[in-house]
Amino acid sequence: MHLDREHCVRAVQSKDARFDGWFFTAVLTTRIYCRPSCPVVPPKPGNMTFYPSAAACQQAGFRACKRCRPDTSPGSPEWNQRADLVARAMRLIADGVVDREGVPGLAARLGYSPRQVERQLLAELGAGPLALARAQRAQTARLLIETTPLPMAEIAFAAGFSSIRAFNDTVREVFALSPSDLRARAPKKTTSNTPGTLSLRLPFRAPLNPDNLFGHLAATAVPGVEEWRDGAYRRTLRLPYGHGVAALAPKPDHIACRLTLSDLRDLPVAISRCRRLLDLDADPVAVHEQLRTDPFLAPLVDKAPGRRVPRTADEAEFAVQAVLGQQVSTAAARTHAARLVRAHGTPVDDPEGGLTHLFPSPEALADVPPESLAMPRTRRTTFTTLVGQLADGTLHLGVESDWAETRARLLALPGFGPWTVDVIAMRALGDPDAFLPTDLGIRRAAQELGLPGTPAALTARADAWRPWRAYAVQYLWATDSHPINFLPV
Repeated sequence: MHLDREHCVRAVQSKDARFDGWFFTAVLTTRIYCRPSCPVVPPKPGNMTFYPSAAACQQAGFRACKRCRPDTSPGSPEWNQRADLVARAMRLIADGVVDREGVPGLAARLGYSPRQVERQLLAELGAGPLALARAQRAQTARLLIETTPLPMAEIAFAAGFSSIRAFNDTVREVFALSPSDLRARAPKKTTSNTPGTLSLRLPFRAPLNPDNLFGHLAATAVPGVEEWRDGAYRRTLRLPYGHGVAALAPKPDHIACRLTLSDLRDLPVAISRCRRLLDLDADPVAVHEQLRTDPFLAPLVDKAPGRRVPRTADEAEFAVQAVLGQQVSTAAARTHAARLVRAHGTPVDDPEGGLTHLFPSPEALADVPPESLAMPRTRRTTFTTLVGQLADGTLHLGVESDWAETRARLLALPGFGPWTVDVIAMRALGDPDAFLPTDLGIRRAAQELGLPGTPAALTARADAWRPWRAYAVQYLWATDSHPINFLPV
C-alpha cells in the first residue's frame, strides 16, 4: 500500500480513516509522522513520504504527531489476513515474544534463522524485529504514563525497557516530549482504586457491528472464565508473567477496555490478545466489497455491515472447547467446560467478582483421568489425544501457526473432521477464509436464501467470496434467531 504514492496522497488529502494503520505519512519539512486521517491541514504532496509501519518512521528519524497520535492507530489488517513469515512474525512481536525471548526466540518459533527474519521484515516494513518491538514498548510506555499514577521507573520496566535511560531516550525520540511532559499534557482522569487496573480505548476501523461479535462470546461463555455483565464481556487471561481480567464493552467509535493485571509487564500482550479476540484490525471495507458481489449476500451485508469474526484469547483453550462442542448444544458444551474449569482450572481473584478461574492448561487437562469425562468414548479419545499433543508440544496452536500445516496436523487426529478443523482455523488461528459448509446453521441459511444445499455445491459457490469466507459465515449465521447473533441485554 505505501508504495502506491498516488493512492496514499489521495487518502491523506481526504483524511480517510479507513487507511489508518495501513501506512503512515512522514512530513519531510517538519520531521513528523501522522496517520492518514490526521486532522491538521495536509502537507504538500512533495513533502510527503510514506512508510509501512510506525517503527520505520521512527527509525528514519521522524517523531509521532501530537494531534493524531499515529502510534495508537488500529493495526494493519495485513497481519491478520496472511500466514506468511512476515505476518506470523508481526503477530508474535505484538504478543511480546521479542521482549521475552529476543530475536533468536522469535526466529526459532518461526522456524527460520534470525538473519532471514531480519531481512524479510526490513524488506517489507522498513524496520527489523528490534525496532518493531521498540515501537511497541514506546506505545505501552505512553499508555502507562497517561493512564496511571505509577512512578516512571515502574513504567519503564513494565513497558519492557531494560533501563531508565533507554526509557527516557526512547520517549523523547519518539514523541518529542519527556515522560513527565507527556503526563502533564494528558487529560486528567479518575484513576482506578484497584491496583493493576487500567482503562483504555481500543480503536477499530468503522463500521463495526457488535451484535454477533459480543453475542457469540456471551452465548458461549464458560462460567467462571467468561461472563457478560453491565454491558461488557469479561474474561480471565493467562499471560506470560501472570494473569489478568479483561472487560470489553462496545462503544460507537471504540471498544472500552478495562484490564486488571497481576503484572503490568503483561499489558502489551493483554492488549494484543483483546484486539485479536474482537478482530479489531479487520478491514471491513475490503470484506464488504467482495461479499456484496454476490446478490444473495449483498442484502445481508447492507442490513448489518461491519460484522467481525469472534476469535479467542487462547488458541489451545478454544481447540479444547471445539471438541467439547462436537455434536452437542451450546448449553451442553458450556456445562462440560464449566466442570473442567471447576475441577482443573487455576483459581484467580476477580476484584469485581463473578470470574473465578483461568481455563485449565493443556498440561492440567492431560492429567485428567479419561473415565471421569462425561462424554462418549470416541469423543473422550479425541479429547485426550488433543490435550496430550498440546501438552507435550507435538501440536502447537499459536499466533505464529502456519495455517495449512496446522490444519493437516489437526485432521490427522482421531475424531477431527472438517467442521472441527475449520472452526479452529476460523476462530483460533484467525484464518479469514475458513469456511463451514457442513455446519447446520450454514446449511439452514443456505436453504433460506436459495443458495446451494449440499456442502460440495455450497463450497463451489463460496469460491467467489474468497478470501473472506469466514466473514460470510458470520452473515449466514445471522439469518438465524440463535442468541449468538444478538447483543445481550
